[in-house]
Amino acid sequence: MFEKIRKNDLSTIKPKRTYGHSSLNQIQQEIYSYAHVKQSEIEELKQMAKFRRQFLADVSHELKTPIFAAQGFVHTLLDGAIDDMAIRMKFLKKAAKNLDGLDALVQDLLTVSHMEAGDITMQFEPTDICEVIYEIFDQLEERAAKKGIDLKLETQEPSKILVLADSQRIHQVFVNLISNAIKYSDENGQVVISLAINKLKLDVTVKDNGIGIPPEHLNRIFERFYRVDKSRSKAQGGTGLGLSIVKHIVEAHGSEVKVVSNVTEGSSFSFELDLFHSE
Repeated sequence: MFEKIRKNDLSTIKPKRTYGHSSLNQIQQEIYSYAHVKQSEIEELKQMAKFRRQFLADVSHELKTPIFAAQGFVHTLLDGAIDDMAIRMKFLKKAAKNLDGLDALVQDLLTVSHMEAGDITMQFEPTDICEVIYEIFDQLEERAAKKGIDLKLETQEPSKILVLADSQRIHQVFVNLISNAIKYSDENGQVVISLAINKLKLDVTVKDNGIGIPPEHLNRIFERFYRVDKSRSKAQGGTGLGLSIVKHIVEAHGSEVKVVSNVTEGSSFSFELDLFHSE
């Protein structure tokens, strides 16, 4: 057993016999327990290394696209196209758009990294969730109008519902979920946010009647950079980190994001928030 430990061959170490002396049995069991713990640590480190490699590959790929695009536009201008006023403005706008996308990607990367490292502390305070949602409706109204999508809030409760939340972060959650709902909805569709009080909790649901998510993708959509339809997602923009950020923020609020979806029928994302009760 010690020889196997020296060779880091811990996976095959198992107690194979019982000795007549209790001290030997105890020593054998302690060696086995030590080997079992170390093997678990080794497997975890291997998995983390795999995630790290995949993450670096994903980041490199995501950063490469806007950088190369902006580079291409700038170098084309430097090679002489800058003298043409129409081309100059067109290429500068495209370069700026790609650089804005790069900035959004970096900001989202920093947010995810800080959350996973536990460096972000939630500032819980009484938050009017209806006010947050209507602010986002105003913010995304033009984008929804271009596709003829109706944004709707459904609730049987008073117009003011106070929850205990980090207002900035929960705003981020709704922006990501509603933006995705608009992005993946067909024209003339509807995005509905439902609020329902359930004892000391507020049940929140964001539902659309869009293209839906195939069942084989449902357990992966909260992974960083994971896209169901890579070509369509790229064309419609986004950093690929929105749902990962949503997951981390909702979990920091002591809840879990659940998703139900059917292809061609739409998707529904739901979670709970603690209601605020003044003493």
